[in-house]
Amino acid sequence: MTGKVAIITGGSQGIGAGLAAAYRAQGWAVVASAHAVMPSQDPDLLTVAADITEPATGALIIDVALERFGRIDTLVNSAGAFISKPFTDYTAEDYALIVGVNLTGFFWLTQRAIAEMATRYGGHVVNITATLAEYADCGPPAVLAALARGGLAAATRSLAVEYASYGIRVNAVSPGVIQAPVHPPERADDLGDRLPPGQVSDVVDAVLFLESSPCITGKILHIDGAPNRQIAGH
Repeated sequence: MTGKVAIITGGSQGIGAGLAAAYRAQGWAVVASAHAVMPSQDPDLLTVAADITEPATGALIIDVALERFGRIDTLVNSAGAFISKPFTDYTAEDYALIVGVNLTGFFWLTQRAIAEMATRYGGHVVNITATLAEYADCGPPAVLAALARGGLAAATRSLAVEYASYGIRVNAVSPGVIQAPVHPPERADDLGDRLPPGQVSDVVDAVLFLESSPCITGKILHIDGAPNRQIAGH
């Protein structure tokens, strides 16, 4: 055991589950949260079933992590929701879900995590964003995802500057099409000049790279297989 502790949201499937397994393999204790997640038989993998859109969930996750493991070294905000619709078809329920999972959950949990990290002068936050937030394309319409993930990208840069003097690093990984439940393989039918869809392991490797790079902060690492990005309309 390294004695280090990571909190990973969206930890029941896809990228989040891959990250939880990878951090455990590195000898970290892990707190994995999701709306629905099975209890773990591993004493160093604590699962928390809670709704990340509720402000109280952030405090709950931090409290149980500290109670079980006594510290928090890294927070990976991996929880995400995706709804593809034409802009004029989105409903109030769609908006509440996307913003709630992708932004509200990030905000309250990260606020509590950084406050705890600052008391020990050190920590790392990694946000999972999405390439579509920075580079529009002609694929499935996804303005709500772009809105929410774009907010995460901006917050990453801002927090990295604000908390550098506290020894806290803040980075992001920005995947393109990844073969995971939120981005099933059928979304990869029209990739243009991009490489084939990425795997969960590609995102996991990127997060672990940032974890092992103590001088990197405020960066967004793209995992999108698109060497020649073209912004739609340009």
